[in-house]
Amino acid sequence: MSSIRPQIEESWYKALQPEFDKPYFQSLVHTLKLEKTKHIIYPKGSHIFEAFNTLPFNEVKVVILGQDPYHGPNQAHGLSFSVNKGVSIPPSLVNIYKELQDDLHITPPNHGFLKPWAAQGVLLLNAILTVRKSEPASHRNIGWAFFTDAVIKTLSDQKEHMVFLLWGAFAQSKKTIIDTHKHTVLESTHPSPFSAHRGFLGSRPFSKANAALKAHNQTPIDWSL
Repeated sequence: MSSIRPQIEESWYKALQPEFDKPYFQSLVHTLKLEKTKHIIYPKGSHIFEAFNTLPFNEVKVVILGQDPYHGPNQAHGLSFSVNKGVSIPPSLVNIYKELQDDLHITPPNHGFLKPWAAQGVLLLNAILTVRKSEPASHRNIGWAFFTDAVIKTLSDQKEHMVFLLWGAFAQSKKTIIDTHKHTVLESTHPSPFSAHRGFLGSRPFSKANAALKAHNQTPIDWSL
């Protein structure tokens, strides 16, 4: 099989290049092409790797791991938990903003656009990078998990003193591929309305992430939007 060159920023391409030659990735690309002939897929193709294209590999300091993209029209744009300005703020993000206000006294913005976080070193990564319209987790088993596991492991192996925010059981299952001896892992329940009250609200992830960064002489994140 010939190598596939996805629309991904150069430093990420170099870091992850072995993955693009593997059979699972070739199969994934083939599956996505077929899916697009039968279904509406989110996000649009040019935004599938937006998390990577927004933030070069060597600038990542914090990872916020989501599960899969929003599955409603105009929502997903390639950054976990984020929506473009003008789109209604999803319930999980409402709870993220509530915790942000309680933790750091930051007034919630009137939008859900999180790209300013990415610009400072926050990788807003979904474990599954695509989804069918109105069918959550519909691309759970097409191969994305192999790819994003490789992303997490490569970051863990090649970088020092990162912070991983793992919200919910799915994200926490990735802890096994993170070197917890050199990175900080902050875990809680998911910010979803179904679970936020069981541990996400009150977990103070933003101040704790900044404390971990400062402890290793890294610039903290300005979480205001």
